[in-house]
Amino acid sequence: MSAIEKVQPMSAGEPAKALWISTVAFTLCFAVWTIFAIIGIRIKQELNLNEAEFGLLIGTPVLTGSLVRIVLGIWTGRYGGRLVYTLTMLAAALATFLLSYAHTYPQMLIAGLGVGLAGGSFAVGVAYVSPFFPAEKQGTALGIFGAGNVGAAVTKFAAPFVLIAWGWQAVAEIWAVCLALMAIVFWFTTSDDPAFRLRRERGVASKSLAQEFAPLQNVQVWRFSLYYFFAFGGFVALSLWLPRYLVGVYGFNLETAGMIAAAYSIPGSIFRAFGGVLSDKKGARSVMYAMFAVSAVATLILSLPAATITPVFFIVVIFVLGFFMSLGKAAVYKHIPAYYPDSVGAVGGIVGMMGGLGGFILPIAFGLLKDMTGLWSSCFLLLFAIVAISLIWMHLSVKQLSRQGHSAPVAAT
Repeated sequence: MSAIEKVQPMSAGEPAKALWISTVAFTLCFAVWTIFAIIGIRIKQELNLNEAEFGLLIGTPVLTGSLVRIVLGIWTGRYGGRLVYTLTMLAAALATFLLSYAHTYPQMLIAGLGVGLAGGSFAVGVAYVSPFFPAEKQGTALGIFGAGNVGAAVTKFAAPFVLIAWGWQAVAEIWAVCLALMAIVFWFTTSDDPAFRLRRERGVASKSLAQEFAPLQNVQVWRFSLYYFFAFGGFVALSLWLPRYLVGVYGFNLETAGMIAAAYSIPGSIFRAFGGVLSDKKGARSVMYAMFAVSAVATLILSLPAATITPVFFIVVIFVLGFFMSLGKAAVYKHIPAYYPDSVGAVGGIVGMMGGLGGFILPIAFGLLKDMTGLWSSCFLLLFAIVAISLIWMHLSVKQLSRQGHSAPVAAT
Protein backbone atom coordinates (compact mmCIF):
# COMPACT_ATOMS: atom_id res chain seq x y z
CA MET A 1 0.00 0.00 0.00
CA SER A 2 1.36 3.41 -0.97
CA ALA A 3 1.85 6.34 1.35
CA ILE A 4 -0.97 8.13 -0.41
CA GLU A 5 -3.36 5.29 0.27
CA LYS A 6 -2.42 5.28 3.96
CA VAL A 7 -3.24 8.97 4.28
CA GLN A 8 -6.08 8.93 1.79
CA PRO A 9 -8.24 5.82 2.43
CA MET A 10 -10.31 4.77 -0.54
CA SER A 11 -13.41 2.66 -0.85
CA ALA A 12 -12.84 -0.88 -2.07
CA GLY A 13 -14.16 -0.18 -5.55
CA GLU A 14 -12.79 3.31 -6.08
CA PRO A 15 -9.54 2.38 -7.92
CA ALA A 16 -11.33 -0.03 -10.26
CA LYS A 17 -14.08 2.50 -10.94
CA ALA A 18 -11.57 5.24 -11.75
CA LEU A 19 -9.62 2.88 -14.01
CA TRP A 20 -12.53 1.54 -16.03
CA ILE A 21 -14.35 4.83 -16.51
CA SER A 22 -11.07 6.48 -17.51
CA THR A 23 -10.41 3.66 -19.97
CA VAL A 24 -13.83 4.00 -21.62
CA ALA A 25 -13.30 7.76 -21.84
CA PHE A 26 -9.87 7.27 -23.41
CA THR A 27 -11.34 4.80 -25.88
CA LEU A 28 -13.77 7.45 -27.12
CA CYS A 29 -11.02 10.07 -27.15
CA PHE A 30 -8.86 7.79 -29.28
CA ALA A 31 -11.77 7.10 -31.63
CA VAL A 32 -12.11 10.85 -32.17
CA TRP A 33 -8.34 11.35 -32.41
CA THR A 34 -8.05 8.90 -35.32
CA ILE A 35 -11.20 10.00 -37.13
CA PHE A 36 -9.26 11.23 -40.18
CA ALA A 37 -8.05 7.69 -40.87
CA ILE A 38 -11.48 7.07 -42.44
CA ILE A 39 -13.05 10.42 -43.27
CA GLY A 40 -9.66 11.66 -44.49
CA ILE A 41 -9.83 9.28 -47.44
CA ARG A 42 -13.14 10.78 -48.57
CA ILE A 43 -11.81 14.32 -47.96
CA LYS A 44 -8.71 13.42 -50.01
CA GLN A 45 -10.96 12.48 -52.91
CA GLU A 46 -13.14 15.58 -52.59
CA LEU A 47 -10.19 18.01 -52.38
CA ASN A 48 -7.91 16.06 -54.76
CA LEU A 49 -5.02 15.92 -52.27
CA ASN A 50 -1.66 14.31 -53.00
CA GLU A 51 -0.08 11.74 -50.66
CA ALA A 52 1.95 14.29 -48.68
CA GLU A 53 -1.10 16.54 -48.19
CA PHE A 54 -3.10 13.52 -47.08
CA GLY A 55 -0.34 12.56 -44.63
CA LEU A 56 -0.40 16.09 -43.17
CA LEU A 57 -4.20 16.01 -42.87
CA ILE A 58 -4.34 12.75 -40.91
CA GLY A 59 -1.29 13.77 -38.87
CA THR A 60 -2.50 17.22 -37.78
CA PRO A 61 -4.71 15.97 -34.90
CA VAL A 62 -1.83 13.81 -33.76
CA LEU A 63 0.40 16.90 -33.64
CA THR A 64 -1.94 18.76 -31.29
CA GLY A 65 -2.56 15.68 -29.18
CA SER A 66 1.18 15.26 -28.82
CA LEU A 67 2.21 18.82 -28.03
CA VAL A 68 -0.51 19.37 -25.42
CA ARG A 69 0.32 16.20 -23.50
CA ILE A 70 3.09 17.70 -21.42
CA VAL A 71 0.94 20.74 -20.56
CA LEU A 72 -2.06 18.58 -19.71
CA GLY A 73 0.13 16.28 -17.64
CA ILE A 74 1.35 19.22 -15.55
CA TRP A 75 -2.16 20.68 -15.24
CA THR A 76 -3.38 17.30 -14.01
CA GLY A 77 -0.90 17.47 -11.15
CA ARG A 78 -1.97 21.02 -10.30
CA TYR A 79 -5.74 20.94 -10.81
CA GLY A 80 -6.59 17.24 -10.67
CA GLY A 81 -7.28 14.72 -13.40
CA ARG A 82 -11.05 14.75 -12.94
CA LEU A 83 -11.34 18.42 -13.93
CA VAL A 84 -8.67 18.41 -16.64
CA TYR A 85 -9.94 15.18 -18.23
CA THR A 86 -13.51 16.50 -18.39
CA LEU A 87 -12.55 19.85 -19.91
CA THR A 88 -10.24 18.17 -22.43
CA MET A 89 -13.06 15.93 -23.67
CA LEU A 90 -15.51 18.82 -23.95
CA ALA A 91 -13.03 20.96 -25.91
CA ALA A 92 -12.23 18.09 -28.28
CA ALA A 93 -15.93 17.36 -28.77
CA LEU A 94 -16.63 20.97 -29.74
CA ALA A 95 -13.75 21.04 -32.25
CA THR A 96 -14.88 17.73 -33.77
CA PHE A 97 -18.43 18.97 -34.21
CA LEU A 98 -17.19 22.16 -35.91
CA LEU A 99 -15.10 20.01 -38.26
CA SER A 100 -18.29 19.08 -40.10
CA TYR A 101 -18.58 22.73 -41.21
CA ALA A 102 -15.08 22.88 -42.76
CA HIS A 103 -14.96 22.98 -46.56
CA THR A 104 -11.39 23.88 -47.62
CA TYR A 105 -8.05 22.20 -46.94
CA PRO A 106 -6.81 24.99 -44.59
CA GLN A 107 -10.09 24.81 -42.68
CA MET A 108 -9.66 21.05 -42.36
CA LEU A 109 -6.16 21.50 -40.95
CA ILE A 110 -7.32 24.12 -38.43
CA ALA A 111 -10.21 21.92 -37.32
CA GLY A 112 -7.80 18.99 -37.08
CA LEU A 113 -5.71 20.90 -34.57
CA GLY A 114 -8.76 21.12 -32.29
CA VAL A 115 -9.72 17.49 -32.84
CA GLY A 116 -6.23 16.59 -31.69
CA LEU A 117 -7.00 17.70 -28.13
CA ALA A 118 -8.63 14.30 -27.69
CA GLY A 119 -5.21 12.69 -27.99
CA GLY A 120 -3.86 14.76 -25.11
CA SER A 121 -6.19 12.87 -22.78
CA PHE A 122 -3.62 10.09 -22.50
CA ALA A 123 -1.25 12.15 -20.37
CA VAL A 124 -4.17 13.18 -18.16
CA GLY A 125 -5.33 9.61 -17.72
CA VAL A 126 -1.87 8.28 -16.83
CA ALA A 127 -1.35 10.94 -14.15
CA TYR A 128 -4.93 10.46 -12.89
CA VAL A 129 -5.05 6.65 -12.78
CA SER A 130 -1.58 5.75 -11.43
CA PRO A 131 -2.03 7.21 -7.88
CA PHE A 132 -4.99 4.89 -7.30
CA PHE A 133 -2.68 1.84 -7.43
CA PRO A 134 0.47 0.66 -5.62
CA ALA A 135 3.71 0.34 -7.61
CA GLU A 136 3.41 -3.42 -8.11
CA LYS A 137 0.05 -2.99 -9.87
CA GLN A 138 0.67 0.19 -11.85
CA GLY A 139 1.93 -1.64 -14.92
CA THR A 140 -1.27 -3.62 -15.16
CA ALA A 141 -3.47 -0.59 -14.42
CA LEU A 142 -1.76 1.63 -16.98
CA GLY A 143 -1.78 -1.22 -19.49
CA ILE A 144 -5.54 -1.55 -19.12
CA PHE A 145 -5.98 2.20 -19.44
CA GLY A 146 -3.76 2.32 -22.50
CA ALA A 147 -5.89 -0.38 -24.12
CA GLY A 148 -8.21 2.52 -24.87
CA ASN A 149 -6.15 2.68 -28.06
CA VAL A 150 -8.82 0.28 -29.30
CA GLY A 151 -10.81 3.43 -30.03
CA ALA A 152 -8.95 3.45 -33.34
CA ALA A 153 -10.66 0.17 -34.17
CA VAL A 154 -14.04 1.61 -33.17
CA THR A 155 -13.58 4.34 -35.76
CA LYS A 156 -12.37 1.96 -38.46
CA PHE A 157 -15.23 -0.47 -37.89
CA ALA A 158 -18.09 2.00 -37.59
CA ALA A 159 -17.06 5.15 -39.45
CA PRO A 160 -17.06 3.67 -43.00
CA PHE A 161 -20.70 2.63 -42.64
CA VAL A 162 -21.77 5.96 -41.17
CA LEU A 163 -19.82 7.75 -43.90
CA ILE A 164 -21.46 5.76 -46.69
CA ALA A 165 -24.94 6.22 -45.21
CA TRP A 166 -24.85 9.91 -44.26
CA GLY A 167 -21.49 11.40 -45.31
CA TRP A 168 -18.25 12.15 -43.48
CA GLN A 169 -19.80 15.18 -41.77
CA ALA A 170 -22.17 12.85 -39.90
CA VAL A 171 -19.21 10.88 -38.61
CA ALA A 172 -17.71 14.01 -37.08
CA GLU A 173 -20.99 15.10 -35.51
CA ILE A 174 -21.89 11.70 -34.03
CA TRP A 175 -18.38 11.16 -32.64
CA ALA A 176 -18.48 14.66 -31.11
CA VAL A 177 -21.81 14.08 -29.36
CA CYS A 178 -20.63 10.74 -27.94
CA LEU A 179 -17.47 12.35 -26.55
CA ALA A 180 -19.40 15.22 -24.97
CA LEU A 181 -21.77 12.77 -23.28
CA MET A 182 -18.76 10.79 -22.00
CA ALA A 183 -17.30 13.96 -20.48
CA ILE A 184 -20.52 14.51 -18.54
CA VAL A 185 -20.62 10.89 -17.36
CA PHE A 186 -16.96 11.06 -16.31
CA TRP A 187 -17.48 14.22 -14.23
CA PHE A 188 -20.46 12.85 -12.31
CA THR A 189 -19.17 9.30 -11.72
CA THR A 190 -15.53 9.78 -10.71
CA SER A 191 -13.65 11.37 -7.81
CA ASP A 192 -10.34 13.21 -7.57
CA ASP A 193 -7.29 10.96 -7.43
CA PRO A 194 -5.75 10.37 -3.97
CA ALA A 195 -2.52 12.20 -4.78
CA PHE A 196 -4.39 15.37 -5.70
CA ARG A 197 -6.68 15.08 -2.66
CA LEU A 198 -3.64 14.73 -0.41
CA ARG A 199 -1.93 17.79 -1.87
CA ARG A 200 -5.15 19.81 -1.61
CA GLU A 201 -5.82 18.84 2.01
CA ARG A 202 -2.25 19.55 3.07
CA GLY A 203 -2.15 22.79 1.14
CA VAL A 204 0.98 21.69 -0.74
CA ALA A 205 2.12 24.39 -3.16
CA SER A 206 2.36 23.44 -6.81
CA LYS A 207 5.82 22.79 -8.20
CA SER A 208 7.52 25.54 -10.15
CA LEU A 209 8.02 24.99 -13.86
CA ALA A 210 11.72 24.44 -13.19
CA GLN A 211 10.89 21.68 -10.73
CA GLU A 212 8.33 20.16 -13.09
CA PHE A 213 10.83 19.98 -15.94
CA ALA A 214 13.91 19.02 -13.90
CA PRO A 215 13.66 15.28 -14.73
CA LEU A 216 13.80 16.12 -18.43
CA GLN A 217 17.51 16.85 -18.03
CA ASN A 218 18.02 13.11 -17.65
CA VAL A 219 18.90 11.46 -20.96
CA GLN A 220 17.02 8.39 -19.78
CA VAL A 221 13.74 10.28 -20.25
CA TRP A 222 14.63 10.90 -23.89
CA ARG A 223 15.62 7.28 -24.36
CA PHE A 224 12.18 6.25 -23.11
CA SER A 225 10.75 8.85 -25.49
CA LEU A 226 12.45 7.22 -28.48
CA TYR A 227 11.05 3.84 -27.46
CA TYR A 228 7.58 5.34 -27.31
CA PHE A 229 8.14 7.21 -30.58
CA PHE A 230 8.24 3.80 -32.22
CA ALA A 231 5.90 1.73 -30.03
CA PHE A 232 3.08 4.25 -29.85
CA GLY A 233 3.92 6.65 -32.69
CA GLY A 234 4.45 3.76 -35.07
CA PHE A 235 1.17 2.19 -33.97
CA VAL A 236 -0.77 5.42 -34.55
CA ALA A 237 0.96 6.03 -37.87
CA LEU A 238 0.13 2.54 -39.15
CA SER A 239 -3.43 2.83 -37.85
CA LEU A 240 -3.83 5.98 -39.93
CA TRP A 241 -1.83 4.85 -42.96
CA LEU A 242 -2.97 1.22 -43.25
CA PRO A 243 -6.33 1.86 -44.94
CA ARG A 244 -4.59 3.94 -47.61
CA TYR A 245 -1.85 1.29 -47.96
CA LEU A 246 -4.35 -1.53 -48.46
CA VAL A 247 -6.32 0.47 -51.01
CA GLY A 248 -3.19 1.54 -52.89
CA VAL A 249 -1.27 -1.76 -52.86
CA TYR A 250 -3.95 -4.44 -52.96
CA GLY A 251 -6.88 -2.54 -54.44
CA PHE A 252 -9.21 -3.16 -51.50
CA ASN A 253 -12.31 -1.01 -51.23
CA LEU A 254 -12.57 1.45 -48.36
CA GLU A 255 -14.92 -0.71 -46.27
CA THR A 256 -12.65 -3.77 -46.48
CA ALA A 257 -9.51 -1.74 -45.84
CA GLY A 258 -11.16 -0.11 -42.83
CA MET A 259 -12.18 -3.48 -41.39
CA ILE A 260 -8.67 -4.91 -41.76
CA ALA A 261 -7.11 -1.80 -40.27
CA ALA A 262 -9.54 -2.06 -37.37
CA ALA A 263 -8.60 -5.69 -36.86
CA TYR A 264 -4.96 -4.56 -36.71
CA SER A 265 -5.82 -1.93 -34.13
CA ILE A 266 -7.66 -4.31 -31.80
CA PRO A 267 -4.74 -6.59 -30.80
CA GLY A 268 -2.46 -3.57 -30.91
CA SER A 269 -4.68 -2.00 -28.25
CA ILE A 270 -6.24 -4.69 -26.09
CA PHE A 271 -2.98 -6.56 -25.61
CA ARG A 272 -1.45 -3.41 -24.16
CA ALA A 273 -3.12 -4.54 -20.92
CA PHE A 274 -1.36 -7.90 -21.28
CA GLY A 275 1.89 -5.99 -21.77
CA GLY A 276 1.27 -4.24 -18.47
CA VAL A 277 0.77 -7.57 -16.69
CA LEU A 278 3.96 -8.98 -18.25
CA SER A 279 5.88 -5.86 -17.23
CA ASP A 280 4.73 -6.32 -13.64
CA LYS A 281 5.64 -10.01 -13.59
CA LYS A 282 8.65 -10.35 -15.92
CA GLY A 283 10.09 -6.84 -15.89
CA ALA A 284 9.60 -4.02 -18.37
CA ARG A 285 13.12 -4.36 -19.75
CA SER A 286 12.55 -7.98 -20.83
CA VAL A 287 9.34 -6.98 -22.56
CA MET A 288 11.15 -4.16 -24.36
CA TYR A 289 13.83 -6.52 -25.66
CA ALA A 290 11.18 -8.89 -27.02
CA MET A 291 9.26 -6.03 -28.63
CA PHE A 292 12.28 -4.62 -30.44
CA ALA A 293 13.57 -8.02 -31.60
CA VAL A 294 10.27 -9.12 -33.14
CA SER A 295 9.54 -5.67 -34.54
CA ALA A 296 12.93 -5.60 -36.26
CA VAL A 297 12.19 -8.89 -38.03
CA ALA A 298 8.63 -7.89 -38.94
CA THR A 299 9.51 -4.45 -40.35
CA LEU A 300 12.43 -5.92 -42.29
CA ILE A 301 10.11 -8.46 -43.93
CA LEU A 302 7.55 -5.77 -44.74
CA SER A 303 10.31 -3.62 -46.26
CA LEU A 304 10.48 -6.04 -49.19
CA PRO A 305 8.81 -4.81 -52.41
CA ALA A 306 5.06 -4.81 -51.83
CA ALA A 307 4.43 -6.88 -54.96
CA THR A 308 6.40 -9.81 -53.47
CA ILE A 309 4.16 -10.04 -50.37
CA THR A 310 0.71 -11.58 -50.65
CA PRO A 311 -2.21 -9.86 -48.91
CA VAL A 312 -2.63 -12.75 -46.45
CA PHE A 313 1.05 -12.81 -45.48
CA PHE A 314 1.10 -9.02 -45.14
CA ILE A 315 -1.89 -9.11 -42.79
CA VAL A 316 -0.35 -11.86 -40.65
CA VAL A 317 2.95 -10.00 -40.24
CA ILE A 318 1.28 -6.64 -39.56
CA PHE A 319 -0.84 -8.29 -36.87
CA VAL A 320 2.26 -9.73 -35.20
CA LEU A 321 3.92 -6.33 -35.36
CA GLY A 322 0.86 -4.65 -33.80
CA PHE A 323 0.79 -7.19 -30.98
CA PHE A 324 4.41 -6.64 -29.96
CA MET A 325 4.16 -2.87 -30.33
CA SER A 326 1.26 -3.13 -27.90
CA LEU A 327 3.43 -4.91 -25.34
CA GLY A 328 6.13 -2.29 -25.77
CA LYS A 329 3.74 0.61 -25.19
CA ALA A 330 2.83 -0.79 -21.79
CA ALA A 331 6.44 -1.55 -20.88
CA VAL A 332 7.60 2.01 -21.56
CA TYR A 333 4.98 3.47 -19.23
CA LYS A 334 5.74 0.88 -16.56
CA HIS A 335 9.15 2.58 -16.22
CA ILE A 336 7.82 6.08 -15.57
CA PRO A 337 6.14 5.79 -12.14
CA ALA A 338 8.95 3.42 -11.09
CA TYR A 339 11.78 5.85 -11.92
CA TYR A 340 9.92 9.16 -11.52
CA PRO A 341 7.11 8.67 -8.95
CA ASP A 342 6.93 12.39 -8.14
CA SER A 343 6.97 13.55 -11.76
CA VAL A 344 4.57 11.18 -13.52
CA GLY A 345 2.68 14.08 -15.09
CA ALA A 346 5.72 15.86 -16.56
CA VAL A 347 7.73 12.78 -17.56
CA GLY A 348 4.67 10.91 -18.75
CA GLY A 349 3.68 14.02 -20.67
CA ILE A 350 7.01 14.39 -22.48
CA VAL A 351 7.23 10.68 -23.30
CA GLY A 352 3.64 10.73 -24.49
CA MET A 353 4.34 13.88 -26.48
CA MET A 354 7.25 12.26 -28.29
CA GLY A 355 5.18 9.15 -28.97
CA GLY A 356 2.39 11.30 -30.32
CA LEU A 357 4.85 13.23 -32.47
CA GLY A 358 5.81 9.90 -33.96
CA GLY A 359 2.17 9.48 -34.93
CA PHE A 360 2.28 12.91 -36.58
CA ILE A 361 5.69 12.79 -38.25
CA LEU A 362 5.59 9.22 -39.51
CA PRO A 363 2.44 9.44 -41.70
CA ILE A 364 3.90 12.54 -43.35
CA ALA A 365 7.20 10.73 -43.81
CA PHE A 366 5.35 7.73 -45.25
CA GLY A 367 3.66 9.97 -47.80
CA LEU A 368 6.88 11.77 -48.72
CA LEU A 369 8.78 8.50 -49.11
CA LYS A 370 6.02 7.10 -51.31
CA ASP A 371 6.01 10.24 -53.47
CA MET A 372 9.83 10.27 -53.78
CA THR A 373 10.52 6.55 -54.29
CA GLY A 374 7.24 5.21 -55.63
CA LEU A 375 7.63 2.29 -53.18
CA TRP A 376 4.78 1.60 -50.81
CA SER A 377 7.04 -0.56 -48.62
CA SER A 378 9.42 2.35 -47.95
CA CYS A 379 7.41 3.17 -44.82
CA PHE A 380 8.44 -0.12 -43.21
CA LEU A 381 12.10 0.45 -44.04
CA LEU A 382 11.90 3.69 -42.07
CA LEU A 383 10.31 1.86 -39.12
CA PHE A 384 13.06 -0.76 -39.24
CA ALA A 385 15.71 1.95 -38.95
CA ILE A 386 13.98 3.40 -35.87
CA VAL A 387 13.73 -0.04 -34.27
CA ALA A 388 17.40 -0.79 -34.91
CA ILE A 389 18.55 2.50 -33.38
CA SER A 390 16.30 2.02 -30.34
CA LEU A 391 17.45 -1.54 -29.72
CA ILE A 392 21.13 -0.65 -29.97
CA TRP A 393 20.74 2.37 -27.67
CA MET A 394 18.82 0.36 -25.09
CA HIS A 395 21.33 -2.49 -25.09
CA LEU A 396 24.31 -0.15 -24.74
CA SER A 397 22.58 1.71 -21.89
CA VAL A 398 21.78 -1.53 -20.06
CA LYS A 399 25.39 -2.70 -20.40
CA GLN A 400 26.65 0.65 -19.10
CA LEU A 401 24.37 0.46 -16.07
CA SER A 402 25.59 -3.07 -15.39
CA ARG A 403 29.22 -1.99 -15.53
CA GLN A 404 28.53 0.90 -13.17
CA GLY A 405 26.74 -1.40 -10.76
CA HIS A 406 23.52 0.60 -10.90
CA SER A 407 20.29 -1.23 -10.34
CA ALA A 408 16.94 -0.16 -11.72
CA PRO A 409 13.87 0.03 -9.53
CA VAL A 410 12.55 -3.46 -8.93
CA ALA A 411 9.30 -2.76 -10.75
CA ALA A 412 11.06 -1.67 -13.92
CA THR A 413 13.95 -4.11 -14.27
